[in-house]
Amino acid sequence: MFWQDEEETPAITIPDDIVDVLFTLQCRSLPVDHAYALSQALLAAVPWLAEADAGIHTIHVAGSQNGWERPSHGVDQHLLLSRRTKLSIRLPEAQVAALKAALEGISLDIGGAELGIGAGKPKRLGKPTTLFARYVAGPEDLDEEAFLRWAAEQLREQLDIRVRKALCGKQTPLTTPNGALPTRSLMLADLKPEESLRLQQQGLGPHRLMGCGLFIPHKGIDAVHKAE
Repeated sequence: MFWQDEEETPAITIPDDIVDVLFTLQCRSLPVDHAYALSQALLAAVPWLAEADAGIHTIHVAGSQNGWERPSHGVDQHLLLSRRTKLSIRLPEAQVAALKAALEGISLDIGGAELGIGAGKPKRLGKPTTLFARYVAGPEDLDEEAFLRWAAEQLREQLDIRVRKALCGKQTPLTTPNGALPTRSLMLADLKPEESLRLQQQGLGPHRLMGCGLFIPHKGIDAVHKAE
């Protein structure tokens, strides 16, 4: 864990050249481990995503809903989707219209599950000081401490971000035809607004089309630190 004192951050204007496009869905369930299947289905429908510096968020649902507990990670386990569940794709704002034209109204096969895609709506990135990535693909065979050191080094060298507070999770393998891709979740806190924007726009590490290295807002890291 990294932990340093907070610093005051100035107000900042949020650029809108990178956005998340949120699509409504018609789907009852999806495999929990669907990152590869989702990326391949979307690339087949929209091949130019591979050249668009895009990121495809994996589809996520709450850990508990009406007594239903989130199943363990795996392609043989399934998520139950609600009407509020969205598909989110991050890409340059200039390509939103083309993405909507390509995806709205089509159905995709995601590991045997039919995923119907409805209307898409762009959402500008915010300026949260705490961000969370469910999956970050770093070097293999790193323990948690070594992974945090690697992440801090990459953030400093590539994005000019100084890590102040960070937590990573246990290793989660994403299934691919070439074997399991090892990933870890990563939470960063006390980011400056301009750092937050750079990180959301550029991400960390490879495999963005499988949802890796894509950061989203999080409520905060302090409660987790105090609990430990």
